[in-house]
Amino acid sequence: MVYLIDASVFVFRAWYSIPPDMTDPQRNPVNALYGFTRFLGDFLEDLQPEFVAVAFDENRGASCVRTAIYPQYKANREPAPVELKQQFGRCRAVTRALGLADFADDCFEADDLIAATAARMRQAGHRVTILSRDKDLAQVLESGDVLWDYPTGRRMPHEQVPEVFGVRADQIADFLALTGDPVDNIPGARGVGPKTAAALLGHFDDVESIYANLEAVGRLKIRSAPSLPGRLRGEREAVELSRQLTRVRYDAPAPGEATALARRTPDLEALGSLYDMAGFGEALRRQARRIAGSA
Repeated sequence: MVYLIDASVFVFRAWYSIPPDMTDPQRNPVNALYGFTRFLGDFLEDLQPEFVAVAFDENRGASCVRTAIYPQYKANREPAPVELKQQFGRCRAVTRALGLADFADDCFEADDLIAATAARMRQAGHRVTILSRDKDLAQVLESGDVLWDYPTGRRMPHEQVPEVFGVRADQIADFLALTGDPVDNIPGARGVGPKTAAALLGHFDDVESIYANLEAVGRLKIRSAPSLPGRLRGEREAVELSRQLTRVRYDAPAPGEATALARRTPDLEALGSLYDMAGFGEALRRQARRIAGSA
């Protein structure tokens, strides 16, 4: 099994759940760093995985493939505060010192890096478990794969995706293209909610098939069916744009062999220096020594 970690989910979780008055000797906040480090340590100690990759998001800009398509992509989000941005670099340094492969890219997002890596690992004969709570990543799952919200313990195997979202894993991008995603400022089709989108995709395999059969859409036994063809016709441009934004990119850079993700023995000296700078106590150091002993 190859484990692929969506770093931002866990960094932000720590940022919001641990008080900001946790600071290093220079009075810089280290709450996100501590929570992320503790998560990685617990994960490594509990599972002792062989293959792990941690994907980070770089700062968004014009080079981002989705921003180039739609400049308003995620434009509704407030920029990360400086106090949090400073911690992302330290989180990557701890990741490497713990012996884990870390990836980021100026053009592609962490979701894309995870998707492309998952595809390469399957070609090499491995199944993947993705550690995230991001619904977008459900589209990456294939048979034998799992989406795991590690802090809550909730696991969603590939075959359970329809129970959660009402559509198959391979339909998630189409589902989000129809409903839109306000979190990422993706427009979707106005007036098409999750139930309608799931019903449409239950009858037609994908967005292309829906638009190829608009007259049949009007005869479906779903709410507001007669008005749907006209509504969808008027929203076609928005849906097609949204489809480009919701689809993960398998052309993102990714390692071709699992050996690139092989867990290394933690660098205890480097970790000690990082923990000293952060003002962390003995608990994380003891955990790092236990992990090094089991690697």
